Amino acid sequence: MLLKQHGAGFSNGFVTSFLWIWCRNDNTISVMYRTCVALLMTAISVGLPATPIAAGNWPQFRGPRGDGHVLRQGSNERASLPLHWSDTENVVWKTPVPHVGWSTPVVMNEQIWLTTATLKGHDFLVICVDANSGDICFNERLFHADNPEPLGNPLNSYASPSPVIEPSRVYVHFGSYGTACLDTKTHKVLWKRTDLPCRHFRGPGSSPVLFEDLLILTMDGVDVQYLVALDKATGRTVWKTDRTAQWDDLDADGNPRGEGDFRKAYSTPLLIDVGSKKQMITVGAKALYGYDPADGRELWKVHNPAYSGAARPVYGNGIAYMVSGFGRTELLAVRVDGSGDVSDTHVVWKTRQSVPRTPSPALVDDLLFTISDTGTVVCMEAATGKQVWKEYIRGNYAASLLYADGHIYCFSREGKATVFKAARKFEVLATNKLESGFMASAAVVGKTLFLRTKTHLYRIESNRQVSQIVQ
Repeated sequence: MLLKQHGAGFSNGFVTSFLWIWCRNDNTISVMYRTCVALLMTAISVGLPATPIAAGNWPQFRGPRGDGHVLRQGSNERASLPLHWSDTENVVWKTPVPHVGWSTPVVMNEQIWLTTATLKGHDFLVICVDANSGDICFNERLFHADNPEPLGNPLNSYASPSPVIEPSRVYVHFGSYGTACLDTKTHKVLWKRTDLPCRHFRGPGSSPVLFEDLLILTMDGVDVQYLVALDKATGRTVWKTDRTAQWDDLDADGNPRGEGDFRKAYSTPLLIDVGSKKQMITVGAKALYGYDPADGRELWKVHNPAYSGAARPVYGNGIAYMVSGFGRTELLAVRVDGSGDVSDTHVVWKTRQSVPRTPSPALVDDLLFTISDTGTVVCMEAATGKQVWKEYIRGNYAASLLYADGHIYCFSREGKATVFKAARKFEVLATNKLESGFMASAAVVGKTLFLRTKTHLYRIESNRQVSQIVQ
């Protein structure tokens, strides 16, 4: 790490230790913490000046379209994202993120918003980072839980749902622990909801989506399973739709097995255009669904025995590509022009070969790319499901695939990032490493990668040395 010192001088080890002690503490966030960190980090000088980020936004989980594609609006120019980086190469800044959270950062108007929560889930916070400098300009607790339910596994966090942002407003969601809307200019909380019931059992995971004047939330718990649309201006409930899956998990006493563990899901809906109409496709436990996002009306359904689906669907040429989840893990290609139960009529193809449970796939022209939770990468023909190639790149994966510049980026829980060509022939272009590992998916603006590891947020650009460590 390249650091300069002012005055008395602070060692990198002291800074790291100080931040770790305070940031990982599960007590209520205090003014003293923020004040001490601000004073301490003021003492750390800047190595190279940070240049302003290019115009562009990353407004939701998996980007502008929600499918992991990096778009260059109004230009045919490629994004030219860096292929190589490390803790000392191509890093503009590196900012410690307090506490624990797997939410993907969202970016708009030179602000980065992300969520985090204390380790045991007592406090739920929102953070705003200056995209140019890496300075934390807002860090506040929004919700508190006296008795949060333990996660019961190392894969989730209490701050896994990603925010969604639009001009002047950001919406953050922690499942049943709370949902809020903030003004991005004043940081003022405009409304909150803490009355949406759902026992997540192993923590929340589904991210909110925006449709016209609605903020749509997915609440797939062990006790209740529904989608709810809120008026984004007021937080008022506009519609609520219960899942209609056929449950087959009752024990001899008539109670759900595993406390309802086979009824939950974590996937985020995807809004798509079907002819002249909008449709929302989503993965629940025991079924895949299409809805009308305007009123929550269920349009079609495909029965499937899996549960705990986490991957976000992708869509192209009238076909939704949906990963079922745990249990009977399948990747299904479903036509979205059906009505009612289309289990026997609209499934074009399905496969169980090396299907991911957690990372979302990437659809690039006529090819579909997936990476399994254990590092098997597959390229297949989107129209038929026929496998083009399969390779093993090692590691464990939760972050979703990113597509840019004709390349696929994948990020492992151990911190390895592999870049390969999005092509019919497998070719690795680069392998990179950052400390602590990835659970959150990447965000991109212009030629900049924003990467959230388990402990830090990085701004990555080509031809940079490490510039500063802040906050």
